[in-house]
Parts: sequence; C-alpha cells; structure tokens
Amino acid sequence: MVTLTATQNKYLPYVLAVALFMQILDATILNTSLPQMAQALGESPLKMQLAVISYALTLAIFIPISGFLADKYGTRRVFLSAIIIFCIGSLLCAAATNLDFLIGARVIQALGGAMMTPVARLILVKSYPRNQLLTVMNFAVIPALIAPLVGPLLGGYLVQYASWHWIFLINIPMGIVGFILGKKLVPALFEDTQRLDWSGFILFAAAACGFTLAVEFGAQPGRGLYGVLLAATAFILLIAYVWHAKRRQAPLFPLSLFGIRTFRIGIVGNLFTRLGISAVPFLLPLLLQVVFEFTPSQAGWLLAPIAVGAIGVKPFVSKIIQRYSYRKVLTYNTSLLGILIILLAQFNDPAYWPWFIPVLTLMGACNSMQFSAMNTITIGDLQGTQTSSGNSLMAVNQQLAISFGIAFGAAMLNVMRERFHIDTLTAFHITYWLLGILTILSGLHFLRLKPEDGQGLY
Repeated sequence: MVTLTATQNKYLPYVLAVALFMQILDATILNTSLPQMAQALGESPLKMQLAVISYALTLAIFIPISGFLADKYGTRRVFLSAIIIFCIGSLLCAAATNLDFLIGARVIQALGGAMMTPVARLILVKSYPRNQLLTVMNFAVIPALIAPLVGPLLGGYLVQYASWHWIFLINIPMGIVGFILGKKLVPALFEDTQRLDWSGFILFAAAACGFTLAVEFGAQPGRGLYGVLLAATAFILLIAYVWHAKRRQAPLFPLSLFGIRTFRIGIVGNLFTRLGISAVPFLLPLLLQVVFEFTPSQAGWLLAPIAVGAIGVKPFVSKIIQRYSYRKVLTYNTSLLGILIILLAQFNDPAYWPWFIPVLTLMGACNSMQFSAMNTITIGDLQGTQTSSGNSLMAVNQQLAISFGIAFGAAMLNVMRERFHIDTLTAFHITYWLLGILTILSGLHFLRLKPEDGQGLY
C-alpha cells in the first residue's frame, strides 16, 4: 500500500471524480446535439450514429490494456497522458468539417477516455486501505450520477444558444483542472507486469469491430452482403480468440471466468438487456427534435427524468434486492424496462409530452436497479486474480453493448425508412416495439439464476 501525504489522502478522490465527470458528460452531452451537428456537417440526423458508436467501441477495445500500461509506465504518466489525448481529441472534434473527420476525432478522444477513468479507479484501489475504499469510491462516483442529468441539458443549451462545437470545447477547461490535480496528487505507482496478450487483444478488437460494422452495413441499401461477410469474419475471429485463449497461460480474458455460473449468466444478460436500454438515449432525442420539432434544450429537459429516476432509486436498490433476490429483481425489472420502451411507441403527438415524464422517470429508476444488480451478480463470485480480469471484461462488455445497441436501433430505424418506405414517426414506433420485445425476451435469461444466488452481496 502506497503512503499518501495528508493532501493526497484528502483530495486524491477528486481526480477520479473529475475523470468520471468528463467521460460521462461527453458520452451524454452528444445525444441532444446530433441534429444540429448533422445539419452543420451536411448529414442526415438519422445517420449520425457512428459518431456515438465509434466512441463506445474504442472504449471497449482499449479498456483492457489500460491497467497494463499503468503498471508498466506508471499511474501518473499514463493518467496525465490520457487527459492530454482526451483533450486533443475534443479539440479535433470541435474542428471537424465532415462526419468522417468527426468519427476519427471521436476515436482519438476515446483512446484517452479508455485510460483516464480505469486508471483513476486503479489509483484509488492501490492507494487506500480496504476499510476506506467504499467511502472513497462512493464520494468519487457522485459525478457519475450528476453527469447524465447535466449532459443532455448542457448539450441542448450549448447547441441552441452557442454552437455544437462547444459540447467538445467544454472538455478543455475540465481537462486542465484534471491535469493540475493529477500532477499534484497522483502517485507514480508501478507494478511488475507480464507480457500483454497482444495476439488476443488484436483478435478480440477485430471481432468487436466486425460485429458492430456488420450491423451498420447490413442496414444500408446495397451493402447487405458486406454486413453478412463482416459478421462471418467477426465470428471466425471470436472462435480464433477462444482457440488462442485455451492455449495461452495468461490470455487477455481467461476462459475460466465462464466456468463461474453467475459470471456467465451475468455477462450474457448484461450484453443483451443493454441492447434496448442503450438505444433509447440515442433514439429519443432524435424523435423529439426531428419528428416532434422540439428545441435542443426542450429535448434535454425531457431526458432529465431518466437521470432523476436513477438517482432517486439508488438508496433503495440494496434493500429491494435483499428482499426479493437477484433472480426476481432482474427477471421482472428487465420485463418492466421492455414494457416502458414499448410505451414510448405510443407517443404520436408532441402535445402528449407531459406523459413522457413519469415513463422516463420510472425507466431511469429501472435502469439504475438493472445496472447495479447485473454488475454485482456478475463479479460477486469471482475470487483472487479473477476479480481484476472479470471486472475488466464486464466494463468492456458494457461498452460493446452500448455500441451494439445504438447500431442495432439505428439500423432498424433506417431499414424501416429506406427499404420499406415507412414514414419516420412510424419507423420510430416499430423500432421501439422491436427493442422492447428484445429486452423482455432477454430478461428470461435471468431465470437461470438460482433464488439463493447473490446472497451475502448486499
């Protein structure tokens, strides 16, 4: 355990707080800004999904190597480098003149993000004794609750009253604060490292990209064959990774993790239930602005109840799970989320907007319940070195689910409009129905849990 100075001991959690706030704000601020960005870049608002997907996918790919880099090159150097890369990516995003440039800049931005938050969390784990860690972490993750509330509102007002460039430029002053705090507070921690499984990393990364692009290309007219070929290639690469992992002593993600029943159920459930959940924050601002002609700030206010519901239910999550068990909570809560997504398909008039508020507030509460329960049951039975690799795989899985969910939702929407020539509002409704049904069906997967699973994790 590293010895901290009194100043470090008191203020080091602020480093993770700033990093978390920057990353989550950047992930949520974009949603209400996409229609105005599309107009400025000469693109359709309904085809801007790659600006979001590229960020989540890059995070998923590079999160696994963040710990390795921190151990080898030192936590301070890697963390400060991550902030610099993130800010450079933000400047490039603001300078983008077309969608391709923006996508490339988002990839650079995500490279910084993939190291920034995981390394900041690692610093706290290594710097504080276990009996202080829960208190430190609870303080540090407060911005993770606030940023989803602030992001859509701030994004809406910035694009409405300034310009879309400011949703990226706002990262620069926060980055400067994070860099100064990191320079003064972050200890330079090193660990002996094994050689990273670069072959496994390349196979896994290529498979993740292949599956995401397969969904994207499969929805485009005349590119269906490319989508099928990409999906087949990605599947072969995934099989190749499994073959590789079986033969390597220290693979990127040990296959032994999947021998633990609760981890296996949790990681698969995490992926599929998040598909519909992840698509909603992308699709809903588009529906409100493109179809119902709400202003960006109005759309931001209507997304706020999701964050309010998530914050409001937090104190009760543990008690609810303790009373009803992980199996019941995850099964019923997932079904309720699917029903709420389907309810969004019933809104066909902007005058009905007050009804959005209770639906989205309940959806936020269910989201919070779902994520807490899934994350805990997934890693709850891991032991020793499995905890680190399992936690890393879960973080990767979450980002992949976001990219897959947005890609799938956007693909369904565009297929309805372009191939079946359905009007835009109806296309949104059908997409919500499909996502809702998929979410309900994914909840059945949690019936594989036993009633006693997760006892002692409260």
